[in-house]
Amino acid sequence: MDIQTLLNEGITFELKNNCWEFPILRRSKALEANAYYFNNQEWAKEYLTYCHRSDSFKSRWMTATGNWTDKTVIDIGCGPGNIYATLKDVVGKPKYLIGVDVAPTSLNFAAKLGYIPVLTDAHHLPFKSGIADIVILNAALHHCENMDAVLKEAARLVKPGGILVTDHDPQYSAWNYKGIAKLLWDARLLWYRVIGHGFHKTSDQQKWGLACEIHHKPGHGVKTEMFESVLEPHGFSVNVYPHNHNLGKEVLSGNMGKAKFKYRLGNVFSGRNPSSKASALTLMCVANKLA
Repeated sequence: MDIQTLLNEGITFELKNNCWEFPILRRSKALEANAYYFNNQEWAKEYLTYCHRSDSFKSRWMTATGNWTDKTVIDIGCGPGNIYATLKDVVGKPKYLIGVDVAPTSLNFAAKLGYIPVLTDAHHLPFKSGIADIVILNAALHHCENMDAVLKEAARLVKPGGILVTDHDPQYSAWNYKGIAKLLWDARLLWYRVIGHGFHKTSDQQKWGLACEIHHKPGHGVKTEMFESVLEPHGFSVNVYPHNHNLGKEVLSGNMGKAKFKYRLGNVFSGRNPSSKASALTLMCVANKLA
């Protein structure tokens, strides 16, 4: 599908194997790590199969975004297409479904699901302002070098009356481990070296998986204040919902669910109430652009 009417004037691009490729001016370590990890055929397929595919995820996102029929949807950091793979049977068929990523292999997977694949840097998107009904960033911000800048770029694309949704970025306060919890966090890397890998199949996959999640560590993560300070000046009504990944639409009613024992223990050892909103693993942001 031709997307030239959605692009900034004078922008240069190449069409390679039906993928729209735009110049990336600065290849940071974060960008290179994401390109390497998500360009691996086996790892990308595994990510598509197992991540963000649960019924609770579907319920939460369907409630947050509503119907996509005949709308322009831009999925920033789409990876192999997990969002639409999970929601396609309940949200309808968009007019444009654009997937933005830096890994050609993942974009190829996404294209097979119906995405228009766009290879570009999320910090400098080639699109005109105010073109999208729905802009989504799922588990994307914490993979980016400058989270504020990417969020601003995403906000720029939303038309009046449109919506921006983010999810699955670690909440700063929940992951800011201290004391014993911080020692245990650091020790996990030694444990990975001993057993050869962590939750991934190989040590190489583990290495690059950790490398591309550059803001998923103690002292990093997103805050409610970040979403409000970036989005409200651009005319958004901002709602932020802390949660622990295991609830669906209930999250949007203020329920956050209960984290696994190891995360609750980490917050106890850090001197925090594991049942407080500050201890919820993730912040979901649902921001409406005022008409």
